Amino acid sequence: MSKQTISVFGLGSMGFGVACSALAAGHHVFGFDVNIASQDRFLDKGGDRAEIAEAGAVSDVVISVVLNGAQTTDILFGEAGIVPHMRPGSVVISCATVAPDLARELAAKCDVFQVLYLDAPISGGSVKAAEGALTMMASGSADAFAAAKPALDAITQTVYQLGDAAGPGSAMKAVNQLLAGVHIAAMGEALTFGISQGVDAARIVEVISKCAGTSWMFENRAPHVVDGDYTPHSAINIWLKDLGIVLDVAKGSHFSAPLATAALQQFVAAAGQGLGGEDDAAVAKVYAKNAGLALPKAK
Repeated sequence: MSKQTISVFGLGSMGFGVACSALAAGHHVFGFDVNIASQDRFLDKGGDRAEIAEAGAVSDVVISVVLNGAQTTDILFGEAGIVPHMRPGSVVISCATVAPDLARELAAKCDVFQVLYLDAPISGGSVKAAEGALTMMASGSADAFAAAKPALDAITQTVYQLGDAAGPGSAMKAVNQLLAGVHIAAMGEALTFGISQGVDAARIVEVISKCAGTSWMFENRAPHVVDGDYTPHSAINIWLKDLGIVLDVAKGSHFSAPLATAALQQFVAAAGQGLGGEDDAAVAKVYAKNAGLALPKAK
């Protein structure tokens, strides 16, 4: 595998794992984050830091793992944006959940600078990011995939190639986020419903995980509630953004998405209760509060 110079923007729970996986594969990696402590933590792992213009001039790949479309646009084309400093033929791998129209717009802006663009949302959470085993829903030109391949090999386990232009990758991520958000909300509802019937929470997880009603999100998130541990692996506030994007895309297509709408309201209620920074499993607290139930405490 050829070694590349890679700049990673966003060293949060996912981005830090992405940057470290690229580093472990032998690439030269610059790390950028508004949180200086996150940058310092990456430096301690052997990463590098530079001015954005300097990094852009030498980077073969820029990986954006920031929060949303606005941040993606800013780090690529803002006042201190990196794309104008990148060499022709280098590539941007854009991993944030954004609307398909924005992905197409960003790809067109990159094209002005002869920079390739891969519309490449990711799934797998912080654990898979740290293992270099993410699933990527990607679309872009054959040249973009080729330029990104060494980096993709370092950070992903599976890359689905969904089209030869930006847009389909983000569309597929919207489908995934609709399901994931609904399933997390359903987990909170089902778990607290069982508790309301006098069933022990741990037993609910044990039994339902082996039944037809289970889901990956139930099996992954319900144990957080059982343990009373709401350390944020994926925070409540993420779903205000991601389900908001889903519903914006749906509205633009005149598509009714009532389940996504109902799930979003539960995450909005959780944020309104001050739970926005907690793990998204904390949506169960909304149901528990409404029903006057006590959830398990941390052990």
